[in-house]
Amino acid sequence: MKAIIKSLVLSLLITTAAVAGGFDINSKGEQTFSFKDKMGRNQATFFSTTPLENITGMSTDVWGTVSFDIADVENTLKGEILISTASLRSGIDLRDEHIRSADWLDAEQFPTISFKLKEIKGIVKIEDNKLKVKVLGEFTVHGVTKEVESEVTLVYLEENEMTKMKMPGDLLGVKAKININLSDYGVQHMALGKKVSDEIEININIVGSNKM
Repeated sequence: MKAIIKSLVLSLLITTAAVAGGFDINSKGEQTFSFKDKMGRNQATFFSTTPLENITGMSTDVWGTVSFDIADVENTLKGEILISTASLRSGIDLRDEHIRSADWLDAEQFPTISFKLKEIKGIVKIEDNKLKVKVLGEFTVHGVTKEVESEVTLVYLEENEMTKMKMPGDLLGVKAKININLSDYGVQHMALGKKVSDEIEININIVGSNKM
């Protein structure tokens, strides 16, 4: 009897792990999604706070690819998201010039900011087409690369009449949050930690298609 119970529990655990590791949808197999949106609807935002002021900024020049096997996202997820450094906007032109300058992010020498997936640390299925994934990735800015952890939400939308209005193909929505310290990436401006916070919160909100 104990052997039967043990076998049933083991089978249940294996089944649960298999379901949790991927999407439970009609689409199957390896999928690759492109996030280059000519209409500029994909966004990356950044936020910092100091006693003097809060700074909120945004870029709509975001692109990259993500691929995975639908049934086994946990073991196959890979990809990279990139942001144009020169595209960052904070609402004040002079401040934006400073952000792009050699004293800060140096957009001329380091034109892209990137986040490359490296390892899956955990995955939870929220809905059949929605997963929450904890990932370890390589974040690069100002020519320096550091490992960071990020909470990522993936939503898979199979092609239908409504999704076709946005773009063709199955769609993948990606939301990710990353926290960094600019000083870890070689930014050493005298205003850092005073007028501008060292800690920056970055949020990525993008949608890609497997037919682009």
